Amino acid sequence: MGNWRVYENTGDAYRNVGKTPRRWFGDVSLWLLLFSNLITVFWATREGWELPVLMWIYWWQSIIIGVFNFVRILKLKEFSTTGFRINGRPAEPTSGTKIYAAFFFLIHYGAFHLGYLIFLAAEYGKEVWVGSTGLILSAALLFFINHFFSFVYNRPHDTKKQNIGTLMFYPYARIIPMHIIIAAGPSLSSSPLVVFLLLKTLADAVMHILEHWVIRKGEARE
Repeated sequence: MGNWRVYENTGDAYRNVGKTPRRWFGDVSLWLLLFSNLITVFWATREGWELPVLMWIYWWQSIIIGVFNFVRILKLKEFSTTGFRINGRPAEPTSGTKIYAAFFFLIHYGAFHLGYLIFLAAEYGKEVWVGSTGLILSAALLFFINHFFSFVYNRPHDTKKQNIGTLMFYPYARIIPMHIIIAAGPSLSSSPLVVFLLLKTLADAVMHILEHWVIRKGEARE
């Protein structure tokens, strides 16, 4: 069932006063996200990529997610600070709080990925990039296009009042598969590529649905 709108007569014109929420299975940005992952899966299995190549690609995707989340926080107009504290004190929903939260997220998230970068450069540096630079950058560009589209597509549909603390948390859940592979990579030697691809695709889809359909729907009722 498609979106429908309710109008009220205001004299010479009609004003849109509400619409039903979209269904997640009609979310174009979700299907584009899955398509981007499936293209990467097909590309990786066809070309016989090694796990390090994929780790570099998903490191870039994780950076892209963080950048768009940083911009999303800065562009908030209305937001909730329920449960969010600064220096142990409840934060007020002010412009200063928004800027503080955005840059705190940028520094903290960036520090995580600096650690990943050091690890990847030390373990899978020159030998990977020498033969796979074009593949890595092409796949990263595909994910950039996907997340840019998702950012633009979802802005008009997202609830106006989001919890800024929750918004800061979203991207961290996206990197759980990378944590798992880095910690357990050697023990997954029998089929690391398949495991990593499945974890990554599943995490992307689940977190997209949680972010745009479950958590924000609950925030709208606050």
